[in-house]
Parts: sequence; C-alpha cells; structure tokens
Amino acid sequence: MEKMDFNPLETKAKEIIVRYEEPRAAMLPLLWLAQETFGHISPEGEAWVGEKLGVTIAHVREVVSFYTMFQTKPLGKHHLQVCRSLPCLLQGANGVITQFKERLGIGLGETTLDGKVTLSAVECLCACEMAPMAQISEQYVGPLTPQTLQEVFHHLLEQPDTAFRPPEPDLHIAGGGPVLSRRFKHAEGAWFDAYAADGGYEAAKKALTSMTPAQVIDEVLKSNLRGLGGAGFPTGRKWSFIPKESSKPKFLVVNADEGEPGTFKDRYLLERDPHALIEGMIIAAYAIGSHKAYVYIRGEYVRPHRRFAKAVEEATRHGWLGKNIQGTGFDLEVVIHRGAGAYICGEETALLSSLEGGKGFPKLKPPFPAISGLFKCPTLINNVETLACVGPIIRQGAEWFSKLGTPKQGGTRLFSLCGHVARPGLYEAPVGVSLRELIYTHAGGIREGHRLKAVIPGGISAKVLTAEEIDVKMDFDSLLSAGTMAGSAGVIVMDETTCMVEALRAASHFFADESCGQCSPCREGTGWILKIIDRIRKGAGRPQDLENLLSIAGNMEGKTICVFADAAAWPVQSYITKFRGEFEHHVATGECDLKGPALALRGPGQA
Repeated sequence: MEKMDFNPLETKAKEIIVRYEEPRAAMLPLLWLAQETFGHISPEGEAWVGEKLGVTIAHVREVVSFYTMFQTKPLGKHHLQVCRSLPCLLQGANGVITQFKERLGIGLGETTLDGKVTLSAVECLCACEMAPMAQISEQYVGPLTPQTLQEVFHHLLEQPDTAFRPPEPDLHIAGGGPVLSRRFKHAEGAWFDAYAADGGYEAAKKALTSMTPAQVIDEVLKSNLRGLGGAGFPTGRKWSFIPKESSKPKFLVVNADEGEPGTFKDRYLLERDPHALIEGMIIAAYAIGSHKAYVYIRGEYVRPHRRFAKAVEEATRHGWLGKNIQGTGFDLEVVIHRGAGAYICGEETALLSSLEGGKGFPKLKPPFPAISGLFKCPTLINNVETLACVGPIIRQGAEWFSKLGTPKQGGTRLFSLCGHVARPGLYEAPVGVSLRELIYTHAGGIREGHRLKAVIPGGISAKVLTAEEIDVKMDFDSLLSAGTMAGSAGVIVMDETTCMVEALRAASHFFADESCGQCSPCREGTGWILKIIDRIRKGAGRPQDLENLLSIAGNMEGKTICVFADAAAWPVQSYITKFRGEFEHHVATGECDLKGPALALRGPGQA
C-alpha cells in the first residue's frame, strides 16, 4: 500500500490549530482534514493527528471510534446512507432499503464490486420532511418516490463517475412569519444584501451603540423567550448566570448539532437565513462580554455548514464580525466546528467535551457551564433557533415578542411536521397554537383519508399522545401538564396503519445506537430494551416482557449524568401504557393486530 504523505496538510493543520485556545480542541477538524484528503482515517492518520496535537494515538483512536462519520477503511466513490429512523420508517424506509440491496446486489455495510457504491443504514439525518430519504455522499435526496429512486439507480449504476444533483423537493416551508421564517422564501439563502435590506443588523447596531449589556439581558428576560433547543429554560435568566467579572475569557457556544428525529428547524435557519443567527450571536456575545463564539454544526449538515460559513465571511467583510465591529470597539471572532455523527453531542456538556477534542461524554453538574464550561471558562450555550429570535426582540421590543405567545412563553416557534400528514414541512406559529391546528390546518390533516392514531409532539424523546389528546397548546407548560414535552417541536404523526410495536422498536433502536455508553443504566438499559422489543416484534414475546420493559425504563430515569436515559425511557413508558392492548396482542399471538397490511412498513412503489 502506498505510503500517505501528510506534508501537504501541514500548513492547513497549523491554520486550524491556531483557532483554538488549546491544540487538543482541533481534534475533529484535523480528523476531517485527514479523511477528506485520503478518503478514510488510517493508523498513519491517527498518528499524524496525535503528533500535531500532542496527544496519544490511543486517545485519537478513542475519538475516531466514537463518532460514526469517521471511516477507518476506504468507502465506495458514493456513500449511500439511507435513513431508518421513525419518520422515514413511517414513509416506507424498510422497503427502500430492500430495493437498494436488491438493485445494488450488496448488503448494509458493503461496497459494490466495482468500488462505486457503499450502502449504509443510518439514524436520523434530520430531513424528516422529505422522508423516506437518503444522503448520497454529501447530498440529501428525497422523498424517495418510485421516480426519484429510478433517478438514483440510474446515477449510481449507469453514471457513477458524475456528480449527482437531484432537484430540490417541493416542500411546505414557512415563509413570511413574524419572527423566524420571514426570509425562508429564499431557497438559495438570504445573503447579506437581502438581509440588510430587510432590516438586518439594525438590532445589533441598536444593542452595541445605545444599550448596555444589562439592558440587553433585561429586554430578553421581559420577552419571555425560552430556550428552543428543547429545555425551555428562560433565555435571559441563562444569560444572567454568566459572571459579569471574570479573570478568564467568556465564550458563546451555538448548539447547531440538531439530531432529534422529527426535527429539522435549525437546518433551514442555517441554510436560508444564516445572518439571523449571526446577528443574534453578536447581541448575545455583547450581553455576556464574550469576544469569541464557537458554532458546533452536526457533521451531516454539509450544505448548512457551507452556507453558514459563507454568511460568516460576508459578515466579516461588511464589518459585523472581527475587530472593532462597526467602529463600536466590540470584537467578536467566530469559529465553525463540524461534528462527526453523535446525537449525544446535542446535550450541552457533551458538546463541550467534543469541542475540547474528546469523545462526546456529558459532564457532571455542578459546575455548570455558565461558571466552568468550555476550557473551564464561563460559557453560554444557546440553540440556533433561540438566538435567531434575539434580533427581532431587540429590534421590535420585548412586549411585541411576548404578546405573540403565552403569559409564560413569548414568541413563535418553528414546528417540524412529518409522518402521516398531507403536507409534511416546517411551519412557524405562535407557541400557543394547538396540536390539532398544526396537524389539520397547517399540515393539511392526515394523508389519504386515514385516521389519526398517535402523535409525538416534541421529537422522538417526547411521550406519545393519542388522537384524543391533541387539543393541547404547544407551549412548554401546556405540554408538560399534558404529560409530555414540547422538546424540539418535532411533531411526528402516525395514522391507524402504524404498528406501535414497530414504532417503539424504531425509537428504541435509535437510543440504543446513540447512547454514549458512559453510564451503565443507559448503556445496558437501552440495549436490553431493544432486545426485548425485537423479540416481541419477531413473534417470540414472553408474558412478563411488558412489565420488564416498564421496570427497566423506570430504573433508567434519573440515574445517569444526563437525561439521555430518561429520553430513552419515556417512549417505552408511554407507548406501552397508551397502546397496551396492541402490545399484549403481539405477545400473546406473535402477530400484529392491525387490520390488513401495515402500510407504514411498505416502501414507495410497493403494493
């Protein structure tokens, strides 16, 4: 085998390392550099990265093995990754995978004999509005209808040496909303000129020139903006936790590691309105006294990464980032950091661990990130959507924003709707909108005249609701009172053709696959749950299985460093409790009790 030459990468490696406070934090960027150059990360590549960062090869190997996107052996020219998470399962992902296996003549994890295509099944790619979907190398493609599948097969089998550029799907994407979607009509992105012409950066100018940091925080507090990544904590209060005086630098970290199945809101903000995020970052950094921001974008988000990077270049060129922003004396440097495939890095302390160059392990709290976060310095971590709301709040006032929502939660949200609705897509609505209105007014109701059976209102971690429970408002407090959570506002709709055992199996597979393995209750519990559910769905269920599942789930809650184990337990508890008869029928008879074939499990074009 030809020896790999890393000398041409030396200059680029130095440029990357100097961006970080500690060399070790450049771990993921250097691994990406090696993989993009050579197609995979070899033992030589691991040794090179270790030498550049001053860490052991064993540590580099640990990191490489933790993230799913790092490859230790060459792949085919095209890496075809088919999503198998619940939203895609509901639209026929199983059938799609079968068709790919048959037409390509390979199994999952295999490469065609000509070396052109490697086939994989992966967890959620957060493009649920185009389910069933896949990623071909760095290109999203979907929905995989019979026609689209033929185009994919034609490309992979007959024109594998050409670039694949599928047309953009015709999706239902919000536009013109009062806060978050006003520029979403620009499918190619609202770049600097369009953003500035629409009042862009007026809020940042107002904050930097006529408001004190305390006044900015107070305005965000009065707006009742709450964290829209899922936790729902009051944003202004979170900002106020950052110490005003610190001998250490303060950091702003943007959590753009969107990975919750059923959710795709941040992807559209990064792609279509990236300057809204940048403006929110400027205001937040000014409010807490930070001069450096890190934006952690999930590795699969290639186009969002590129578009956001372009927007950062534009903002820098126009004097809105860098030194002495618009002559105000305020500085802000932005570093974009690409993840590498680990759902757990959406948890804020796991994200910090990853940013610091390690495996994405959550950290014990206290200390909280506000006091000791990134590089043990005061750190504010906010979600993309949360920060995108900040500019409108400062520009139009806290009272305006608060009146859009409920007494305890201001504004609007971007609601991701997928599954068995007539119009899957992204919709902006006041946080007090009802779940029924989202499904039947915004998303056009249930597909093809079917009946609603169940809804997950806040991403796959949220407890499921029945068809009788959808007259609930979508704000954090109302959904909590209904026994579930708003989470990431990813709404997954299931009609009467859905097998709930199959649905729970998909959710449980996701959690078993994505557990970081640090805590025993989570590591062992998620695998145990999946094993039992798999046995039930295969017709070998045992009388005690359901009670065992509930017991395992109950014993996982509150026993781990982060809430991942709780999130894995909640679907088990709610699916079995609310659809117990269906699970008991599976256990007793070894069969599904749906009348007729389970349409949810068929692939496009299959009868």
